[in-house]
Amino acid sequence: MAEEQPVQAVETLAFEDALAELEDIVRRLESGSAKLDEAIAAYERGAALKRHCETKLQEAEARVERIVLGADGKVTTSPADLD
Repeated sequence: MAEEQPVQAVETLAFEDALAELEDIVRRLESGSAKLDEAIAAYERGAALKRHCETKLQEAEARVERIVLGADGKVTTSPADLD
């Protein structure tokens, strides 16, 4: 029997790792082979992974928006507006 690896906390995952795990969960759920309790747990983890990925994308978007092209053609960054 395959040994299960410990589940890493969602908030510690890199975007790419969270997305890969989310895609794996979707494939497993779509196959319909999981027991009900396992499917519910996978769905809950998937929802958390989705939120984490959305947050990471928003953070990246904010960083990209701070990149400024100056009149002289130089790329600089500007401080982000803090709410």
